[in-house]
Amino acid sequence: MKVSFYTSQREYLAKKDEFDRAVQSVIEKGNFILGEQVAQFEREIEQYTGARYAIGVASGTDALTIASDILGFKDGKEVITSPFTFLASASCITKHKGRPVFVDIDEETFALDVNKIEEKINPQTVGILPIHLFDQMADMDRIMDIAQNHQLRVLEDAAEAFGMRWKGKSGQYRHAGTIADFGVFSFFPTKTLGGYGDGGMIVTNDEELGRKAKFYRVHGASKKYHYDYIGYNSRLDTLQAAILSVKLKYIDDAISKREKIAKQYIESLSDCEAITLPKIKGDQKQVYYVFNILAKNRDQLAEHLAKHEIGYSIYYPRPLHLQPCFSYLGYAKGDFPVAERVSENIIALPIYPEITKDEVEFICKTIKSFYK
Repeated sequence: MKVSFYTSQREYLAKKDEFDRAVQSVIEKGNFILGEQVAQFEREIEQYTGARYAIGVASGTDALTIASDILGFKDGKEVITSPFTFLASASCITKHKGRPVFVDIDEETFALDVNKIEEKINPQTVGILPIHLFDQMADMDRIMDIAQNHQLRVLEDAAEAFGMRWKGKSGQYRHAGTIADFGVFSFFPTKTLGGYGDGGMIVTNDEELGRKAKFYRVHGASKKYHYDYIGYNSRLDTLQAAILSVKLKYIDDAISKREKIAKQYIESLSDCEAITLPKIKGDQKQVYYVFNILAKNRDQLAEHLAKHEIGYSIYYPRPLHLQPCFSYLGYAKGDFPVAERVSENIIALPIYPEITKDEVEFICKTIKSFYK
């Protein structure tokens, strides 16, 4: 049996007529740049997430970069974030000559360790950039309390967190990305809500921030050829918006299927002593975008999976503070021991709504056979 880490073909074939009609409608009208399907999809995102404003852009990375610019994460100012994340969570700061300041992660959730944030705050600190990683949100109650106490801006990297909701002390569930000043989503194909190409979204509940984001995505223009800011050329593709609108109709079912797959993994692998399974912390509704485990002899296990034609991924094999591009920050091995230890043991197993029970069973049996 061969099991891909991810495939889009099964979903496409199951809903082929809907996807084909959506794409054809864009081509027939010929409105490829910020066409009506983009505005429609933005409204659908606002309705689903509860955000007042949703602004479609070309990628999750662009969403982070634009939001960071607007929030003033630049010109030598410091922003506290995690070393255990995708590059864009920190490069969005350095793009504007801001300075990312890393703090270590919680070993069980892989999120920013909120107990370490305040010790890094100084007069140069202007913001916090938490990342909602893999299958749960960071502790937004604590993060927003710290931000309020120190008058900091907060940018939620919810690129991986579509569908996740945080309840906490507010008493009501709030969608990832809608709690801070800005939030961002990525619609990269593997995401819980993923397109058939690249795409991203900025969300906010602040009218002025939403207005600026709309200007910034079209070169900073308030109307054609009238530029209020030096902005970007970053617009969600109309074809992708049409495809994503189709997928959004089925998102709750997709999330439910991911949860069932995760439960099968947990039940099957819970008796394997060489593996540590994910834990959820905080009053929240998680979404299993990725199913990560911490595994002894991770690299050898990866070879074993590959030998049996099972796809996997490693998020992330090297923390950002040890990447050559961030060497100028002056960090060294040992500065963030939890992030370093997790990066040596973490491995992601296939999880997507169309994977079958038999495939998951085969993956689990293959893992267990490695540790016998």
